[in-house]
Amino acid sequence: MYYLTKIEDTVRILPYRFEDPLEEVAIETLNETYNGKLDKKLGLLVSVTDIDDIGEGKVIMGDGSTYHDVVFNAIFFKPELQEIIDGEVIEIAEFGAFIRIGPMDGLVHVSQVTDDYINYDSKRGALLAKESKKTLEEGNKVRTRIVAISLKGKSSKETRIGLTMRQAGLGKFEWIEEEKTKGKENKKAKKGNKK
Repeated sequence: MYYLTKIEDTVRILPYRFEDPLEEVAIETLNETYNGKLDKKLGLLVSVTDIDDIGEGKVIMGDGSTYHDVVFNAIFFKPELQEIIDGEVIEIAEFGAFIRIGPMDGLVHVSQVTDDYINYDSKRGALLAKESKKTLEEGNKVRTRIVAISLKGKSSKETRIGLTMRQAGLGKFEWIEEEKTKGKENKKAKKGNKK
């Protein structure tokens, strides 16, 4: 889930940037400093969007830069337990599929792809369901549910997000459409039998 959060901090403006518009330089500097940083409570900082307030600059002896107290708005991505989220398969491995969900990646273990038995096809780089003949490959769009989260470290590379697709309404988009079509056909057949 994405959140817009207000943050107070101090930004350092280097002397060679003094002639540039202060707010633009401050946003640029904050983005360079914080983009991709992970906070356990707030999540992953995606972007500093704008500045609400920027204080008068202070100079510290021995440093030609100015330091400004700022209040800025930033967009954070924080995955929530049990959240349903759409993503794209970015890598297939023998043990599961890595899914890009916004600015982070999660893993759908082979046991969580379908109720069917899954085989790994190394030549195709795909996961294949034995009975239903469903396939999962790089580039497929999927809908998943977050079932485990471990936000550790200071970047998204150190996070662990566990996903599942083994519930109704989840999986590869084509599988979801097939389920809907079968459901409609079953309703029609039941209505026909009642007449």
